[in-house]
Amino acid sequence: MRNKDLFAVGAFGLSALGGAMLVYGALVESKRLVLDQFDIPIADLPEHLDGFKIVVLGDFHLCDKYSVELAEKAIDMALDQDPDMVCLVGDFVNYWKPNSPKLIGDVLEPLLIMNGSVVAIPGNHDYKAGSPEILRMILDELNIKLLRNESWVHKGICWTGVDSYNEGASDVQKAFSSATNKPTIALWHEPDLVGLLPAGKAMLQLSGHSHGGQFKFPFNLTPMTSTNGTKYRDGFYPEAPTPLFVTRGVGTTGPPSRFLCPPQVAVLTLSAG
Repeated sequence: MRNKDLFAVGAFGLSALGGAMLVYGALVESKRLVLDQFDIPIADLPEHLDGFKIVVLGDFHLCDKYSVELAEKAIDMALDQDPDMVCLVGDFVNYWKPNSPKLIGDVLEPLLIMNGSVVAIPGNHDYKAGSPEILRMILDELNIKLLRNESWVHKGICWTGVDSYNEGASDVQKAFSSATNKPTIALWHEPDLVGLLPAGKAMLQLSGHSHGGQFKFPFNLTPMTSTNGTKYRDGFYPEAPTPLFVTRGVGTTGPPSRFLCPPQVAVLTLSAG
């Protein structure tokens, strides 16, 4: 066989393999929701917060019945953990459509059982063809606190939410101007901006946005990147400028597929470090 023919056969084989991977990722991996438990050691954590349990959910990207079904499953899984707090770290929609408010309301309605112990921030996609203020109206009805460059004290923690940097809406100074001397947890959709938090002001940052890379290959290769979601992609980073946790999220963007990077419900348990 000539070199030209070998090249053509090889290219066809790679194309077929890539296509099969995308199909598998769409039909299987993107729906294989997993529950991951993390112990989060925090220096000088007050005794009353030792064992405090937070469920982190993000990146629902609600747009169709499949994304809704997966998000509903994630909410059910989260509530089964009996958390002290649920944190929603942005990208509720892929982009706003006429039925988006109903989709969000239907998916998040079970969180009413948390009696107000749910906090949320917008992501960059929550600006697509709409505004996070639409989100605020929906979340207010569900007793979910939406933070846009502001702070809120609940259960002995100051929750400080920073709006989307990628959409030019973040104001860190404003967000922390209303912070108290309570132990502070920051929520910011884009994880790579963690270095912009004021030093020593937060004991932890919670983020999403990266989807864990959505596709993972050997040698830590994750070819799908996101702006300000590349350096910190998945898991707990205790050595970040502020200790940082990044969830892989629930939904997808781009190809509706994942590979070796399943959607996640993350359960964080704070401990004295």
